[in-house]
Amino acid sequence: MSPIHPFGIASQIRRAWAITKKDIRVYYLKGPVLIFGIIMPLFLFFAFFMGSRQIPLSFLIAGLVGMTLFFTATAVSPAIFPWEGSAKTLERLASTPITVEAMIFGDMMASALFSIGITFITVIIGIVLGLSLLQGFILLSVIIIGAWCFAAIGMLFAAMPTNTPSNIMMISNLVKFPLVFISGIFIPLEQMPPWGQMLAWFSPLTYIVDIVRYSFTNSNFLPIIIDFVVLILFTIAGTGLSMYLHKRLMPSRL
Repeated sequence: MSPIHPFGIASQIRRAWAITKKDIRVYYLKGPVLIFGIIMPLFLFFAFFMGSRQIPLSFLIAGLVGMTLFFTATAVSPAIFPWEGSAKTLERLASTPITVEAMIFGDMMASALFSIGITFITVIIGIVLGLSLLQGFILLSVIIIGAWCFAAIGMLFAAMPTNTPSNIMMISNLVKFPLVFISGIFIPLEQMPPWGQMLAWFSPLTYIVDIVRYSFTNSNFLPIIIDFVVLILFTIAGTGLSMYLHKRLMPSRL
C-alpha cells in the first residue's frame, strides 16, 4: 500500500476542513464579525424599513437577505489572516504541510458557512411575516453560491499584507457600502438612471438580490439564467484571484 502523500488532494481537503473548524471556534464570536456581519445589515434594514412603509415586504426582505449574505460572508474572511498574523499563528500554520490554496479554501468555507447560517434566519423572518417562498431550490442555490462568492471577495480584501484587522475592515467597508447602494437593494433597478444601472452590472450583489426577489415573487429584472451565470463567473474569478494573490504575497506577510 502506497503512503498518503501530505500534499495530495485528500490530505489538503482534510487540512482545509481542520482550518474551517478552527475558524468557527475562534472567530465567529469576535466583536468585528458580530458588528459588521449581523448588526450592520439589520441597522440598515430597519432604518430603510421605517422610512419606506409603502414598499412591498417582498422587496424589503429580498434586500435584507442580500445584505445579510453580503455582510456576513465579508465579515469573517477579511479578518482571519490579519488576526492570525498578529497572533503569530500564521507562521506556524505556514510551516505545516498545507498549501496556501488549502488555507484559503478553509477560511472561505468557514466564512461561507457563517453566512449561510445567518442568512437562513432572515429567510425564516420573511416567511414568518407572511411571504410565500415560491422557488425554494433557487433560493437555496443562490444563498450557497452567493456565500462562497462573497467569502472569496472577503479574502481578496485580506490579501493586503497587514496584521492589523482594523486596516482591512476599513478598506472592505469603503468597497462594501457603495456596492450596497448600487445593487438594487434600496432602489429597484428599473427605477435607476442609466448610469446607475450600468454601475449595478459590476456588483455581484445585484444578481443575488434579483434572484432572491424572483424566489419570493416569480418576477425579476434580468433573466434568471443570466443572473446565475454572471454570479458563478464572479465566484470563480474571486476564488482564483484570491488564491493567486495570497500565494504571491504570503512571504511578505510572514
